[in-house]
Amino acid sequence: MKINVSNIKKAVKYLNNNECIGMPTETVYGLAANAYSNKATKKIFKLKGRPADNPLIVHYYNIKDLEKDCETNKLFYKLYNSLCPGPITFILKLKNDSKISKNVTNNKKTLGVRFPSHRIARILLKSLKYPLAAPSANISEGISPVTKDDVYDEFGEKIKFILEGGRSKVGVESTIISLQKKLQILRLGGLDITILNKKLKTNLKTTMYARSKINSPGRRSIHYSPGIPIRLNAVKIKKDEAFILIKKKKEYNKNYFYLSKTNNLMESAKNLYKTLRKIKKLGYKKIAVQKIPNKNFGLVINDRLFRASKK
Repeated sequence: MKINVSNIKKAVKYLNNNECIGMPTETVYGLAANAYSNKATKKIFKLKGRPADNPLIVHYYNIKDLEKDCETNKLFYKLYNSLCPGPITFILKLKNDSKISKNVTNNKKTLGVRFPSHRIARILLKSLKYPLAAPSANISEGISPVTKDDVYDEFGEKIKFILEGGRSKVGVESTIISLQKKLQILRLGGLDITILNKKLKTNLKTTMYARSKINSPGRRSIHYSPGIPIRLNAVKIKKDEAFILIKKKKEYNKNYFYLSKTNNLMESAKNLYKTLRKIKKLGYKKIAVQKIPNKNFGLVINDRLFRASKK
């Protein structure tokens, strides 16, 4: 995608004035603001309707910038050197003299950090003197946006500026890994967990959603919802339901929505939010979902649909 320097300069101007903007990343679009500013980060929570106890992920350009705020270790460098920039978020210990706003961390001593690979996001971060707090640019508990238009659907004129970056290539949020006392996947996401297991030579355990304390972004039990009842592991469609499938059926039905043309789980994950948003716009009141294989990116899809289906 061609870089629009003028738009990036506009984004910088808004961010320097403590405003929130829509920001493209390879995972989903984020609602970005100066992570060092209490005023700016407070606006993120207000716009999203996000509970104050739900911490934010902070986006950095490189390690040099990160080291001003967080403590690092050999394991972090190993993963960073092989997987970053990319769709992975690390939970690291916050330094005592970090400038990160307390709003971002929910007064915790840890911080979720990542290095987005999206070219425009990287140019933007390099142009700033601070990192960006940027949760998904949607109303809290709703479907994450994967295009500029999706962000506008969520906020309309309430958001000052949306930086165009095309459609997000990954289509689901980053994988979150805690590098604290216990290595743990806190959220399944855009980086296949099998890749992490190979890098670490282990079999990481995953937790689908928060049981009580919210110690990381993306841990709430109700999330990613289109606001329509979702019926999982469906075999047949009921009256007035939209039917989401991976495996192609021979018969045509206008209520069928396929996540992939080739039964590909990675492609299906990429198309999940786009499909949920499309179904909602078409006016369906119910959604049924075909059983999704619980492996690789199927784990991510099932995680998102399970939480989207909770009441």
